[in-house]
Formats: sequence, structure tokens, C-alpha cells
Amino acid sequence: METGSTSGATGAESIVVENLHKRYGDFEALGGISFSINPGEIVGFLGPNGAGKTTTMKILTCFMSASGGSASVAGFDVHNDATEVRRRVGYLPENVPLYDEMIVFDYLRFVAELRGVAKGRREERIRAVAELTGLEQVMGRTISELSKGYRQRVGLAQAIIHEPDVIVLDEPTTGLDPNQIIEIRDVIKTIGKEKTIIFSTHILQEVTAVCDRIIIINRGEIVADGSLHELEARVARAEPGLVVSYEGEATDALYAWLSGLGGVEGVSEVGGRPGSCTYRLKTLDKATTRRALLAGEPGVARELLELREAEPTLEAIFRLYTGGETEEGASLVSVPASAATASEEGDEVVAQRGEAPVEASVKNLNASDAEVSESMAEDAATMDETSEPEEVSRG
Repeated sequence: METGSTSGATGAESIVVENLHKRYGDFEALGGISFSINPGEIVGFLGPNGAGKTTTMKILTCFMSASGGSASVAGFDVHNDATEVRRRVGYLPENVPLYDEMIVFDYLRFVAELRGVAKGRREERIRAVAELTGLEQVMGRTISELSKGYRQRVGLAQAIIHEPDVIVLDEPTTGLDPNQIIEIRDVIKTIGKEKTIIFSTHILQEVTAVCDRIIIINRGEIVADGSLHELEARVARAEPGLVVSYEGEATDALYAWLSGLGGVEGVSEVGGRPGSCTYRLKTLDKATTRRALLAGEPGVARELLELREAEPTLEAIFRLYTGGETEEGASLVSVPASAATASEEGDEVVAQRGEAPVEASVKNLNASDAEVSESMAEDAATMDETSEPEEVSRG
């Protein structure tokens, strides 16, 4: 693998990826991607299932080696300076690796020690991340007792406890209810004022609500990179369209008539208010289509409620650059808050941490991701000599 500078941060970019390849036998998961991310940017990383998102994130966080090209984080090469990269990056994988037998407070203290947080600052950092992620009420509970929503919060807390320069988040709002999603969005935006954040998601509102920039990857290639406004402008040029609404319910006859209008290349029903129906028309001749819509269908009395230019959507952007592919098992569309994943039973639990909580056993740590455990072990072996390890009692 070609490598970059190993002399530390020398440029403005927080992340630099150049001609990055990853092969699994004859299969090329990454086909030579390149991009850079500046400090303070919050970047949404989108792509269909198997596009290369997680592979890229694992390479950036030193959980996987590349087959070729180079990548650096905070100026350190991920191949030659993995230890330095790990000190400067926080990672929340999609399936949060947590030690179920540990109390939340003790787990965060354990991670703080492994991440090289000075002994005198560990409790301060634990309190800070607990407040930031809304964990204060469950700090004395065993992780195995927590709902999925709170487990996700613990995962986010461990990713930022060592104050990393770069934060990599894979589906950070998985399992959260609508109110919690908004809270986590606010956390991400707050952190992003000073840190660099790259995160993947299949919930498009996450991107529009949080991101400064969008990178779309498809089949191992970067197919789009820009701000939401820039990508919307490209879609408007590539897929010009109109939105039309009528009084009454949608019918096959109405759909057929709209499909046959001059210039129309595609029709999709996009809902509408009760008692009405709304369609989006893809047309390369908006003037001709607009005249036909205003004239109405001959011999049919139908009230036209609205006719306007179609605004580009993130769904349209994604469809344009990926050929309509979606995440496996998940629809890449905007969903109303009422349809978002509800909080699991137990999210309302209130627990106060006692003055002297029982130390958790770490003899049989139940991590769900062996790679993260290995990374922590490596970090523990390479902690700064000035760090004073804090003893965790065994059961």
C-alpha cells in the first residue's frame, strides 16, 4: 500500500483519502476513491448496501487495511501511524460494541483509561460526555439493562470521551425515538463546530438536518460530492419536473392521462392532502407539459389545485447517482417523525448513580465486535507513559 506523510498534521484537511483501493479476492470493494474533509465539516456518507461505506470507515479508523492508495486522519497515515490515528479518531460502529456486564460509569472510565485520558481528567470527561449525550440518569445501571436507545447513547459517549479530532459515526441514530433523534442531531451539530464528523445513514432527514456536505458512493466509486444545494442544482438540470395536484382521489385514468402528456417521461404519485392527489412529472419540455395541464383533460371536469416547479429532493439526488438502488432492508426516503423508530420500553427509566457503585467484572467482557476489543487492547498497550492506569477490580 502506498503511504503518505508520517510527520503529523501538516495540512488543513482532517481527512485525506487518495486513490484508495480495497479488494477481497477478485472483488474490488473500493475502486480508487479520493476525497478530503476539512476541520469543522459534518459530512454525510451515503450509498446503497455494499457500496463501500463501512469499508471506507473501517480503513479510516484502522480496523481494516487498504489494498492500495493512501488515507490520513489528522495528518497521520492510517497504515504507518495507526496508533496516532486511533488517539485522534472516535468511532461509533453500526452495531455498538458494549461490555454488557459493566456499569455505564465504569465502562466509560474503562474506555477513558484505554484512550489515554489522564487519570485526573477522567471523571471530568465522563461527566461531560454523559451530559452531552443524555446519560446522566443511567450512569449507575448495568449496560445489559439499557434499551437500544440508551445503548446507542453510550456508544456515542465512548466515541468522544477522549476528545478526538475526527469522529466517524455509522448510523448514529439507530434505535432512537423521534425526540431522541433530534437530541442526537443537536449533539452532532454541537460537536461539529470544533470537530470533523463523517457519518453514514439511511435516514435522509439526518443529512438535510445536520450535514454541510454529502458524499455518495456506489459500487466502490465516489459518484457525487458537494453541498446539498449543489447536488440539488445538478438534479434540477438532470431531472426537470413539475408537481401537480388535483381535487379528488388518485385514479388509474388520471395517471394514464398524465403519462401521455407531451414531454412527460415519468409520473410518480407523491401523496397529497386528504381529498386530493399529487403527482410529480418528469418532463424535458416543461412549457408543453404545463400548457396541457392548464388546459385539462378534454371532457373531464377535474379541479386543478396546484401546479409548480418540482423541487429537487435528496431522494432524487440519491436515485440519480445510484440508479435507484437502496440500502438493503431500509428505504432511503424521508419518513415522518410519527413513523420513526419508537423508543423501546425502558427508555424512560431513571437511575441515579450511587456514591460507590459496584465495580463491574471485566473477566468475561461481552463485546459484540471483536475488532473494537482488539483495537482497545492495542491502545492499552500503547498508552502514553504519562497515563496512570486506573485499576478495575475483577469479580
